Amino acid sequence: MLTGWSEGARRLLGHRAGEVVGRAAAGLLAGPEPPDAAGLSLTGSQEWSGTAVLRHRDGHLVELTLHAHPSLGGDGAPQGFVVTATTGRESEHDLRMVEWAFAQSSIPLSTYATASGSWQLNAAAEGGEQEVPTAAGEETRATGGRQVAEDDPSPDSAPLGDACADKGFLECVRLVAEEARSMRYERFGRAQPSARQRAWIIELWPVRDPATGEVVGVGTATFDSSEQRSARQRLALLKEAGTRIGTTLNVTRTAEELADLVVPRLADFVSVDLLDSVLLGEEPVPGPVDAAVVLRRVAHQSVTAGGDTPEAAVDLGEVDTYPPYSPPARSLSSGQSVLSGIDDPDFVRWVTEHRMRSTRVREFGLHSLMATPLRARGITLGVAVFVRGEGSEPFQQDDLLLAEELAGRAAVGVDNARRYTRERTNALTLQRSLLPRDLPRQAAVEVAYRYLPAGTGVGVGGDWFDVIPLSGTRVALVVGDVVGHGIHASATMGQLRTAVRTLADVDLPPDELLTHLDDLVIHLTSDDSGVETGLRDTTGEIGATCLYAVYDPVSRVCTLASAGHLPPAVLLPDGAVSVVQLTPGPLLGVGGLPFESTELELPEGSLLAFYTDGLIEARDRDVSLGLDRLCDALAHPVPSLEVTCDAILKALLPDSPPDDVALLLARTRALHADQVAAWALPADPAIVADARAQTSRQLAAWGLQDAAFVTELVVSELVTNAIRYGDVPIGLRLIRDRTLICEVSDASSTAPHLRRARTYDEGGRGLHMVAQLTQSWGTRQTTTGKTIWAEQPLPAS
Repeated sequence: MLTGWSEGARRLLGHRAGEVVGRAAAGLLAGPEPPDAAGLSLTGSQEWSGTAVLRHRDGHLVELTLHAHPSLGGDGAPQGFVVTATTGRESEHDLRMVEWAFAQSSIPLSTYATASGSWQLNAAAEGGEQEVPTAAGEETRATGGRQVAEDDPSPDSAPLGDACADKGFLECVRLVAEEARSMRYERFGRAQPSARQRAWIIELWPVRDPATGEVVGVGTATFDSSEQRSARQRLALLKEAGTRIGTTLNVTRTAEELADLVVPRLADFVSVDLLDSVLLGEEPVPGPVDAAVVLRRVAHQSVTAGGDTPEAAVDLGEVDTYPPYSPPARSLSSGQSVLSGIDDPDFVRWVTEHRMRSTRVREFGLHSLMATPLRARGITLGVAVFVRGEGSEPFQQDDLLLAEELAGRAAVGVDNARRYTRERTNALTLQRSLLPRDLPRQAAVEVAYRYLPAGTGVGVGGDWFDVIPLSGTRVALVVGDVVGHGIHASATMGQLRTAVRTLADVDLPPDELLTHLDDLVIHLTSDDSGVETGLRDTTGEIGATCLYAVYDPVSRVCTLASAGHLPPAVLLPDGAVSVVQLTPGPLLGVGGLPFESTELELPEGSLLAFYTDGLIEARDRDVSLGLDRLCDALAHPVPSLEVTCDAILKALLPDSPPDDVALLLARTRALHADQVAAWALPADPAIVADARAQTSRQLAAWGLQDAAFVTELVVSELVTNAIRYGDVPIGLRLIRDRTLICEVSDASSTAPHLRRARTYDEGGRGLHMVAQLTQSWGTRQTTTGKTIWAEQPLPAS
């Protein structure tokens, strides 16, 4: 009985579907049933082809070639036949040729019938025999369109593989059938991590009934995209290398980044060995390295789970000597990459002669190796060795090219890190030579300090600090920061520190000292020689910051002036902590703006904290928060200044500070009344004898009679000069501390100076005698004139 009639059948025989559907198929025959169709029945499931004569609706006879295809149900039993017809022997041959093209195509092709849920795969799609699901979910195999039940699993190497059992693929088939739109599905074959993964692109399209336009199935064509996928993976790996290799200026970390990147995507095991000179930041010899060569293992990585590297024959940090015939040594001596493996006699010899390496090769089935030299700017730095083991494909030429590119990028990163290490070492050496090693002894303050260079990745900065003894037991406390980093910043810091010491020796007030220092910075910055200094960074900023403070233990007054520097924090003896309120001046190098001094009277035992911005500034906090944390750290009682320094750094800094940090703590002392004696003197030459007598009595009260003779001579000369050349008021002061200090002040700003006295000169010998009798002398300007001072050691008794 006919159950369907297509538009093509109507055109061929003239009958409409309503006229024939439901009638016996034999009624269309013009003669008896063809003898070769005797086996055609619903109990059979074989295809049938033959010729028959049918009668057209208008009565003429039509000779056709018939093809009957069984239609199977979900249980595999035949439910009917789909009969196609062609006219003439040539049409039959053409139809068979279409079937042959499907079966013999080198492109994997398949069809899926939506009605029966059956698959038809050509030989290329099967890869032998292919497992497919039937409509009932039973596993069958399709072989050239014929379905045979089988239980053996399908091979992974088949072009279509087990895609018919892939949920993602089956979902695509469903969508194509339901939505009648073409789709593309990409499938990957299972492989070892470092082996080349097979990949296929499967094109899917809806198959329509020409008569009704109804989607009756899905057609697929599979194309091998393994090479294209491998190329994409190589490009992706190279792109990722640009962001993952060389992220730090650390030689070892750069080598580790290369190892982490290529395992398991390129190799099962990788090692990076470098010359010791590279690790020390030295300049290796240009060109290839002669074999045998001694290298140090700095990084290795393995595909083995757990993070271990059991394949390694050399431990991290250990050295290994590579003989001339070994692949790594051949690579280093030639400057070219070497592809080797178990079929290379030199590889076998190298492995055999090293017991540990031989054991590892046998244990993990290591069979393929690439040795690539790490070279940058014509200098050989080391070698990277890539290895594949059991279950992975041998390296190919494309892999070697990829390894060379990755090693080249790693070599640039290693060389940059090496050069940075060398420059950083030189800058640190210069900086340490310019910073004070041991602070000078003085009586005004007790001090402790810390200096921390910036962590890796940031150049050495220009932070500095100093403690400078001044006349009259006073002390200058200095902290500063040059803009920028590197050797230039360190060199400029040395210039400024020397300049501050020179200006401090003149005993200028803090505001005047910063004014002179500002002029010096302007001169250095605008030097016509064109030599770049650390005062100018890449953003165009120029200058430096500086905080200069002078503490007098006699008056307990601290005078401070700031050139763009952060104010100090102070901890008073009663436990109160605050930030000193200063009038900040401009950065050094700006010029044309004044600096102002601030006076602060401090109780004995007050603690001043001077610092650079690296201590309190950070990306995750602002300056005010940093100052609050500094004050909190100061407020906690600690047994000593050294412990206080450590506590402050721990509270405010990470393990690797992003900027240089200088911290200077100073606890104030005071000279009591019994250590200082002062007198006001009239401008009368007769008072000189009285001044000597008062000095003698004071020395006796202090138990310093042995110093009386020299001190009386000094007092006599200085008081006489003040009366003769100075203006009133005139003052005399003696200070007993670690030394004995004699000071004479007057209202004249004219400073005395030594001169050579001729034979008949009546003057010019006084200051010369003072210089010979004392260990040091000098003069300083005051707000009312000048003070001449002389210092001598206390008597040994």
